[in-house]
Amino acid sequence: MALKRLTLAKAVLVLAVVAACASSPGPEREAETPSAASAVRVPGGIVVDFKDGTTKAQFDSWESEWGVDLEFNSVEGPETGVALAMDVEEPDAVLERIRQHPAVESAEPLLLYSAPPEELLAGAGVAPGGEAPWDEAGKDGFTPNDPEFHRQWNLRMIHMPRAWQENRGKGVVVAVLDTGIAYEDHDDFRQVPDLAGVKFKRGYDFVNDDEHANDDHGHGTHVAGTIAQATNNREGVAGVAFEATLMPVKVLNHFGAGTSADIAEAIRFAADEGAHVINMSLGGGGYSKVMADAVEYARKKGVTVVAAAGNTGRGQVQFPAAYPGAVAVGAVGPDGQRAPYSSYGKHLDVAAPGGDKRRGDAGGILQNTIDPRNPARSVYAAFQGTSMAAPHVAAVAAMLYSAGASTPDEVEKALYAGAKRVGGQDWSEQYGHGLLDAQASLEAIGGGGGQWPSLWWALALLALVLLTLRRRERPGYFNILFAPSFLLPLLLASVGVFFMRSLFGGATGLAGDVVDVAYLPIPDWQRIIFGRGRLANPLFYSSLIPLVLSFVAIKVKGLRPAMGGLSLGFAGFLAYAAWAKAPALAYLPFAFLAMPWLVGNAFICLVIARAMLRQEKS
Repeated sequence: MALKRLTLAKAVLVLAVVAACASSPGPEREAETPSAASAVRVPGGIVVDFKDGTTKAQFDSWESEWGVDLEFNSVEGPETGVALAMDVEEPDAVLERIRQHPAVESAEPLLLYSAPPEELLAGAGVAPGGEAPWDEAGKDGFTPNDPEFHRQWNLRMIHMPRAWQENRGKGVVVAVLDTGIAYEDHDDFRQVPDLAGVKFKRGYDFVNDDEHANDDHGHGTHVAGTIAQATNNREGVAGVAFEATLMPVKVLNHFGAGTSADIAEAIRFAADEGAHVINMSLGGGGYSKVMADAVEYARKKGVTVVAAAGNTGRGQVQFPAAYPGAVAVGAVGPDGQRAPYSSYGKHLDVAAPGGDKRRGDAGGILQNTIDPRNPARSVYAAFQGTSMAAPHVAAVAAMLYSAGASTPDEVEKALYAGAKRVGGQDWSEQYGHGLLDAQASLEAIGGGGGQWPSLWWALALLALVLLTLRRRERPGYFNILFAPSFLLPLLLASVGVFFMRSLFGGATGLAGDVVDVAYLPIPDWQRIIFGRGRLANPLFYSSLIPLVLSFVAIKVKGLRPAMGGLSLGFAGFLAYAAWAKAPALAYLPFAFLAMPWLVGNAFICLVIARAMLRQEKS
């Protein structure tokens, strides 16, 4: 009963806030960093994230001291620890008292997020037929028999016909956190025809607190269609990863609005229920620690979180895309240029087709969805927005997992390595690492884990080192390859202790931090130390660490095998990075210097490794 009352209270307050926002101009946004000042608060609402294991009986006993009535946000509350209170008088004072309790991880005002309403304007009921504005026909590849595929310029732009010859996302689960999906016939809801035959995994409706995450708005079904619309079925249009499995998770209501509490719980739910990728085509709210922690939780569970950058047209990526660990996606139109509405800035990761309808519906992203006035009616609609761009990236991420990637870092490396550079820049605030290219990203993953090629390069360079040594200087092949003092540093520098993520991926606190560091190769520890920035630190992507440590090994003979392995691991990592053209390096005055920097430092590491191995037997 308490949960039902809470659900009704959330719906009423969200509706009131939506009405208030619609009748008044939005707040000005900061140009550089998203901040809480841009948030829309739900009046009198607060959200508390308790430490795992905290029971309702426990926080009920603390409520009189805090002066608040808390309830778990949903049936997932006992697992997630997320609780909610509505109609709170003086919420800031109450939050100050709650934050002092040792069982509380975070406590903050309840924030409102939404699917941008302008994305749906003039988008419903597009008539079949017409010409595609994108000229690259993609004739050499798999061409589906969907009758409206010729209008999907967006799929040809990212080279899907060729990518489909390699992978279609089979076996990967993509959670769509949105307004729901028209995925089933239930009560007054009907599955849209072009989702017939698509695989679905059990989801949840966090708005109405039930297991039927049906769409009563239209936005979520359109987004889901881009990810995995039924394809080659002689019906409508195609989807990117059409053999993937969709998980419908409803976090936005009929008006396209939802709360930070529901979204945070939904992220955790999706991660716990087996999603490999989470797509969030929503935004507009300010910073929420509860949501940021949820994104971090999902990433530590091995989930790639993809989010729309926002539709402000300004130099500020909105939350949740701006959270560390999320892939922030901007939008381009049919001409491959940044769409005028697309947000951009220092938090942007990659750009993808989002549409530009200034010349009409032909410039939009076409998918099958529902008529929001009648959820039982199916329509084909051309929408535009970063909400439409994000699912392209989420779907390609699914294909990368299906192709062998095992971690979010591997997926991101392949996404960025395959992205088509715009204006010759490895990274820019307008396009991130460039324009999404599904075919090139699959090639970058190499059919296996994104970190494994670094090890193969290191072993190839080891063979080169051994061949260049004279016989009397050459250590025994098997002794070197299987000596722990050599092998462990080689693995740490080239691929990291990769199995730690699968064994201890759920660890939190200090243990979780140790796992985060150890599973990454040493050059990528810069992501932990400096944060997951858009540019790699060139001091870590260099020979500096092996060079400094080699001076110690010159004096201490017993360290030389370890230094040989470490140097070879760095050489393999840097050589593969140069070959894949993956990283964009910070601080270099010109982008083109990244390649000679990587190649030169890989060579220095190789020289160090040779010296360490040779000196061991001299």
